Parts: sequence; C-alpha cells; structure tokens
Amino acid sequence: METSIQLSGMHCQSCVGKITAALKRLVGVESVEVSLHPPMARLRSSAPLPQVEIESAVRSAGDYHVSDVPNAQPAIKAPPVDEAEHGSFYPLLLIVGYIAGTVALAAWSSGSFTLAALMNGFMGGFFLVFSFFKLLDVRGFATSYRTYDLVATAWPTWGYVYPLVELTLGVAYVTGTLPWLTNSVTLVLMLVGAAGVLKALLKKRRIRCACLGTVLKLPLTQVTLAEDIAMAVMATAMLLLPHA
Repeated sequence: METSIQLSGMHCQSCVGKITAALKRLVGVESVEVSLHPPMARLRSSAPLPQVEIESAVRSAGDYHVSDVPNAQPAIKAPPVDEAEHGSFYPLLLIVGYIAGTVALAAWSSGSFTLAALMNGFMGGFFLVFSFFKLLDVRGFATSYRTYDLVATAWPTWGYVYPLVELTLGVAYVTGTLPWLTNSVTLVLMLVGAAGVLKALLKKRRIRCACLGTVLKLPLTQVTLAEDIAMAVMATAMLLLPHA
C-alpha cells in the first residue's frame, strides 16, 4: 500500500537524504520517494504504517515535521493520550507492591532475608510481570516504545525484541543463571531506557509510557524515569555487592 505525507522543515537535498534514510528504516517499508518541491514523501509498504512511527522516523532525522496530505491514504494513528490517561498510577503501584510483597513472603518462608536475595527476587518478578503485559500486544508496545526509546527510534525491530529480552532476564534472575552477565545487561538496558525517557521529558512530550504495554494506559512521567533508575541502581548493587 502507499502512504503520502506532507513534510515541513526541509531546505536542501541533504534534508531529503536524511528523511529518506530515516523512513527506509521503518519496518515493512519497501520504497521511499522524498521530494523537496513540493516537500512530500511517498512510502510503499507491505502493511499499513502507524502514523506515530512515521512521525517518529521523520523527527529522528532532524528538525522536521509531518502531516497528512489531503485525499491521501491515511496512516494508522496511535491512540491519543488524553487527560483520563494522565491520571492515577495506582495500577503500576499495585503491581510493584504485589511483586515486592511476594518476594518478601518468599524470603520470610525460606528465612533468607539477605539484600542480594531480595533484590534478585524483585528484579526477576519485575521483568517477568512487565514482559507479560508487553507480550499481550507486542505491536502496540513496539509502536508506543518507538516514540521515546533511543534504540527503538533508530531500530524499530527493537520494540518487538525488547519484551523477549525482559522475559529472558526475568528467567535468569529467578534461576540465578549467569548473575554477572544478567546484571550487566540489565544495567545497560535501564540506563539507555532512562536516557530516552529523560529526553522525552525534557521536550515536554505528552506520550504514553510503554512499560506495561498497551493494556494499562500510563503517561510518560518522572515515575517512569525513577523506575528505570531504580532498576539500574539495583543491578549495580548486585554487581558490586553480590553477597550483600
């Protein structure tokens, strides 16, 4: 199918080249034609392209913007983030509370209240539960994640891979497999994730947080940043104090 979009912010052929390269990285895109006069782009793809992915790709190329061309075949638009979705963080707090409570109960029943055991159990539960919500709607998660994650913006497939990475980390924490590697990967993932969230927050963008997929609609706020940083801190503690 074909999608035509109108662009703004282009000044020269270098702009054309940047936008062309960015749009070609979109999953499913077969060909891209970008013109300077008029400032437009025509994309041919194997499936409908979400509007949010197109806009994100264009923004990643520079200070460019996109809007639909009248009478052109519309792209799929991501659900808007309205005021109702910017409300309570109760679902997120409840899930984190359940994970922490389960870990505490398990530690109490086994008599193992070491800091390492508590953190290891929490991180395992965290990744397993959060990957579950993402896997309920992988495409929806990938679309939302691409609006602010640095890696997913440059490589859209990462949004589809990330839930499986979280699932693998969850299993690794629960089973105690390769703790040094597991914590190192977690540290890198959380720091990169925090950088993407911080960048979006500094730009004051009103978008959804993809941490719980699309089932629970949460806003991207400082809570998301604190979540990533907290996990990075725990991974660092596990690396430096494996027997704490």
